[in-house]
Amino acid sequence: MNDMEDVPGPAEADGSAEDGVVAVRRAMRILEAFGVDDAYLSLAELSRRTGCHRSTVLRLARTLAMDDYLAQRPDGNWRLARAAGWLGACYQATFNVLEVVQPVLRELSGATGESATFYVREGKQRICVARVEGPRSIRHHVRVGAALPLELGSPGRVLLAFSGEPGEPYESVRRAGYMMSLGERDPEVSSISAPVYGINWSLVGAICISGPLSRLTEEVLLGHKEHILSAASRLSRAMVGVRQGQPR
Repeated sequence: MNDMEDVPGPAEADGSAEDGVVAVRRAMRILEAFGVDDAYLSLAELSRRTGCHRSTVLRLARTLAMDDYLAQRPDGNWRLARAAGWLGACYQATFNVLEVVQPVLRELSGATGESATFYVREGKQRICVARVEGPRSIRHHVRVGAALPLELGSPGRVLLAFSGEPGEPYESVRRAGYMMSLGERDPEVSSISAPVYGINWSLVGAICISGPLSRLTEEVLLGHKEHILSAASRLSRAMVGVRQGQPR
């Protein structure tokens, strides 16, 4: 069978710049086909994940191997090689968490009309690393850098749950994938939180929205559940450098 993607069109037949862009994007799709659990992939699996014909994948994989981005094993399967690892190391070394976190918090605050916060765990406390204040005049205030207890409030409970804390309510939190808190740490404050993951899907922190209990009732928090889960998912993908919608 012929791969229709390999048939040059009128604009590509003369080796135009557009043809080069297409080839580069196809090569990037091959590299992006690998996940954190994929020590190696077969040619057939690379073809399936990228949507490209095997002949296209083989040609590009061999080209990537010339500069050590891919390597072929004796059994014919392919793995990421030294140059790909170097790019990943450079990304991690220069990664600025706040540049990724702040835009997601702004979107979450805009979607819910409440303050959005990102917490990380330090020992037996949770630390407010980044925050976007909600637009309403009456809101819950937490300063960046503030240290709060883990065992009170939904962000701390989420950090404990997804760090493996046994028993309830942590088992229920892990099953649900999020937690709501109504007046637990502060009798006038409620919140909803979800976990955020980083490289190798290790727990990085918790993202939450919070506000006065008089406004953020249990019913209202449930209405924001999809917003918080979506924000946590976007932030997790950004943390590990995976594009949203990437095939797996």
